[in-house]
Amino acid sequence: MTEPQNAADTEIAAPHKRDLIAGLEKGLQVIEAFDQERSRLTIAEVAQRTGLTRAAARRYLITLAHLGYVRHEQKLFSLTPMILRLGQSYLHSARLPRIVQPLLYRLAYSLEEAASAGVLDHDQLVCVAAVSAGRLVSTTLQPGTRVPAFCTANGRVLLAHLPQAQMEHFLERLQPEQITAHTIVNKDRLALEIARTREQGYALVDQELELGLRTMAVPIRNFRGEVVAAMNISVHAARMKLEEMVERCLPAMLKIQVELGALL
Repeated sequence: MTEPQNAADTEIAAPHKRDLIAGLEKGLQVIEAFDQERSRLTIAEVAQRTGLTRAAARRYLITLAHLGYVRHEQKLFSLTPMILRLGQSYLHSARLPRIVQPLLYRLAYSLEEAASAGVLDHDQLVCVAAVSAGRLVSTTLQPGTRVPAFCTANGRVLLAHLPQAQMEHFLERLQPEQITAHTIVNKDRLALEIARTREQGYALVDQELELGLRTMAVPIRNFRGEVVAAMNISVHAARMKLEEMVERCLPAMLKIQVELGALL
């Protein structure tokens, strides 16, 4: 039986507009305006990406530069390494990465393959823990990396365990990009892959995010059986077939899955 929410929990879940700090929200939007494609932006570009006026964008950038999170070179602004403190605060304080990392390390080195764990953030998969085990198969396998959920094994596992209405809404708003020749962009076929993942308990993705990269993922559950994350094994396509991944890697992954369920 679910315990009733108290008044404070209800207020946080559905806050009044008067309780929100608009300046903090807009400041974070300015930080999020920088990405891999556009790592250096002008004031006008930041304003366009955030919906702020040029004057407001300028003030936020100046403030972030004063705090050390942004550097200014001529007319271009870019993030500094200090911004990593924000992500490190999560990795150091959140319980999930701290518990998952040691078992992920054991899994990766027992199989001699790269392993990672991730969570959903809207329509993207965010890596929260990773171990290369000497196999540098992808630059996406590092904490903090964000990739589309629809074409990744971890992402499909997490999508498969969403409530049906949420999963259907995800597919409705999804505009899948043909990242490689193998990427599934047909929504009906994608829905079938997600359903198959739910039924068989694991996901296999063959070179849909990167050419040469094959991944297999299983859900990570807490002690109540709720799916809180997903973990995967990644291999070079030239070294291992999909059938071999299931035969060789899945038993070890399921063992770690059970151990994590007792700890989370």
